[in-house]
Amino acid sequence: MKNPLIASILTLTSVIAPVVNSAESFIVEDIKVKGLQRTPVGTVYNYLPVKIGDNFAQHQVADTIRALFKTGFFKDINLEREGSQLIINVVERPSIAKIIFEGNEDISSEDLTKEMAKNGFAEGKIFNPQILDQVEQALRRQYFSHGKYGLTIDTEVSKLTRNRVGIHINIAEGQVAKIKQITIVGNNSFDIGTLLKSFELSTSNFLSFYSKDDQYSKLKLSADLERLRSYYLDRGYINYAIESSQITLTPDKKEIYITVNTNEGDVFTVDKVKLAGNLVIEPEELLKLMLVGPGEIFSRKNATATSKNISDRLGDEGYAFANVNMVPEIDNDTKTVEMTFFVDPNKRVYVRRINMEGNSKTRDEVLRREMRQMESSWASTAKIERSKARLDRLGYFEEVKVDMPPVVGTADQIDVNYSVIEKASGNLTAGVGFSQTQGLIFNANVSQDNVFGTGKQVSLSFNNSDISTQYQFGYFDPYFTLDGVSLGYDLGYRSRDAEEANISNYTTDVIHTGLNFGLPLNESDRLRFNLDLKHTKLKTSSFSSDEIIGFINDEGDKFLTFSVGLGWSHDTLNRSIFPTNGGLQRLSALATVPGSDLEYYKLSYKQQHYFPIAKDFTFKLHAEVAYGDGYWDTEKLPFFEHYFAGGVRSVRGFDDNTLGPRDSRNDPFGGTSKIVANAELFFPIPFIGEEIRSVRLGAFFDAGTVNNGFSVNKMRYSAGVSGEWLSPFGALTISLAKPLNADDNDEEQMFQFSFGSGF
Repeated sequence: MKNPLIASILTLTSVIAPVVNSAESFIVEDIKVKGLQRTPVGTVYNYLPVKIGDNFAQHQVADTIRALFKTGFFKDINLEREGSQLIINVVERPSIAKIIFEGNEDISSEDLTKEMAKNGFAEGKIFNPQILDQVEQALRRQYFSHGKYGLTIDTEVSKLTRNRVGIHINIAEGQVAKIKQITIVGNNSFDIGTLLKSFELSTSNFLSFYSKDDQYSKLKLSADLERLRSYYLDRGYINYAIESSQITLTPDKKEIYITVNTNEGDVFTVDKVKLAGNLVIEPEELLKLMLVGPGEIFSRKNATATSKNISDRLGDEGYAFANVNMVPEIDNDTKTVEMTFFVDPNKRVYVRRINMEGNSKTRDEVLRREMRQMESSWASTAKIERSKARLDRLGYFEEVKVDMPPVVGTADQIDVNYSVIEKASGNLTAGVGFSQTQGLIFNANVSQDNVFGTGKQVSLSFNNSDISTQYQFGYFDPYFTLDGVSLGYDLGYRSRDAEEANISNYTTDVIHTGLNFGLPLNESDRLRFNLDLKHTKLKTSSFSSDEIIGFINDEGDKFLTFSVGLGWSHDTLNRSIFPTNGGLQRLSALATVPGSDLEYYKLSYKQQHYFPIAKDFTFKLHAEVAYGDGYWDTEKLPFFEHYFAGGVRSVRGFDDNTLGPRDSRNDPFGGTSKIVANAELFFPIPFIGEEIRSVRLGAFFDAGTVNNGFSVNKMRYSAGVSGEWLSPFGALTISLAKPLNADDNDEEQMFQFSFGSGF
């Protein structure tokens, strides 16, 4: 018969029943655990504070039960003694078989499940009511961050067979609480409208459905308060303080009132500006970098920018770890500030080695020729970062990182390690695309941007559409010489039916070959020289216009031309696809040499610039001007070299190539000059994650005209919205535009798209 050593039942208050019948200790010769269903017996032994052979006494009972209960595996534990054997009776907590959400619309079940898992509450885990309470609070915080303060959560726990439970979480999300009013108290110098312009939070407006700016967030408010403080500090209010902020929720939990209490203080001006510390660079040179001066209103923004300018300048001289701190001395009586920029250059650092990692396919020399930082010279932060940027722009790598570890055993040397992740540089495509202008497009393309890891490019392509059939082979070596002089050539054939492109009725067959050289002038500027030999054959029909027939009667229908081209480009774009900052300028001139069957020239200038105006918002300005004419024996620019405008890549809202002069059959004939300008605001698609960088929307205003001779009298305007998607199957461009001043002869096309061609 079993002699009970302990009969202990843990209640909700964790009270342990007193020991019954025996208070004597004994030597534990065996330990047996009863009641286990899922928990391995070895796990229980690991947590037991008593082992076989130990002397077990009355005072160890509570410690043993407490140790097992802390595991969270059991809801009831008692101990018994049977001779020299310790018997542990347990009742396991049930496991969670299923978690079901109902009523959640704003937050997906997947996201809610992830939030619960962070607290150790998931299917297959042990069910603990205390953890369930913590999970409910976590879910509430998640909904509160979405502005839903009227949330109610009702949790049902259902017992299932085999000691399992099902969790049914009923969620009534309620309405999103909107910011009804934001009040700033103490703003005597600036009106509240001016101050709230810098806030991310706002009262409801017509864009709030997209920006969510009328939904309260503690993090957003903290950021807005810092912006408010910066606004005052940048305007001389050096003692400005935000004393408190109150958030008030209406009883129905649908509206939020925000009140910010501030103390502006007085405006301070700069009395003196000094440099101190170890000035390893001539003070006169550092003073040129100052953005603050005596008599000016104090600005923290300008002071911070000055510190960065000095630090960057020191970094260019090898002081890569320099510290520049602005120390203000405030005189509250005179309302002035004496600013001292304390310079601590630290030691001048030299680069021992530059190491390349991750380039298993690309040759080491391809990366090293992009280096602007040299080994055994002092480290320049600007050159190191510029080298990284040049590697990024090669297009061979998915990611480029740089690390500058110090050399062990030295105090003035570092290694510069560039690590890259290579991407496939070869491209083999065959597919079908569609364009409103070109119709169905069949294409095949084989290209290798990094042949055998040398950085050279080779391409072979075939394209066939309603407008044209094209075969082309190209080769390009970006480093034909060590100085970065590039060399390329191409050979191809193209047949083009102009009528299919909304132009006059004629066809051209062109065989061409070309040679080009590129010469770098600096990091952003490049000259390009082109030599092209082209044979052109014209074909007409009974529907060809008088202008075309007249040109052929005067000049013939077959032409051999040799042209020379010169171009200049200035490229500061941060990336080639979907840039967000920087600009691109191109100036080009082309002329056939005297003695060619046709003698003409063409000039063009193109500029585009991108301005990041807010998070994920980019403003683009684009302008293009072009002009061409004949010379000597050729009286005017050949009609098949005319400029055209209109369409998804020009002036949207007008049919492709339809702007400008028309021929005797009232078909678009193009002109000798073109002017096109675009202004566009790009922004991401609402409700899509920030990591999606291959899709964007835009709102635009277009203007353009084509004439014989420069004129803006017939300028056409349009406005609308656009969308671009770099899909795995090709680039998709769409636009919905409304012409603003079309006349009766213009061909309008509000919806336009192109799929299967590059941007």
